Amino acid sequence: MSSETTRLEQSVIQQQCKVLRLPAVAGQCDRLAEQALREHQSYLGYLEALLAGEVEERERRTVGRRLLEAHLPRLKTLEDFDFAQAPLISAARLVDLAGGGYIERAEPVVFIGESGFGSYCSSCSSLLN
Repeated sequence: MSSETTRLEQSVIQQQCKVLRLPAVAGQCDRLAEQALREHQSYLGYLEALLAGEVEERERRTVGRRLLEAHLPRLKTLEDFDFAQAPLISAARLVDLAGGGYIERAEPVVFIGESGFGSYCSSCSSLLN
């Protein structure tokens, strides 16, 4: 009977979380309840962990929503760079520069060329092949 009661309680909690719009609480309550039992947490400790999860999830979603609303340009990384489109750029040299060793050596790096392409690197003999 205890297992049936537990399932009923979980179902009621899930429904209440849906009504209250607490998706993180709904998703984490079972796992955190089991963890609280194992670790002999107080009721307040369990509640704090549960609410902290909801706050974190809401902050994460808020940041994501604001980034979408800002219409910022797509994040570009070296892994996404298509060296086939710019065959004159040395992939090995660009990856080496991305490591930042030139900063420790206090070497200046200047790229000259069309915006977005960087066809020449004045401090590294050349970025070209």
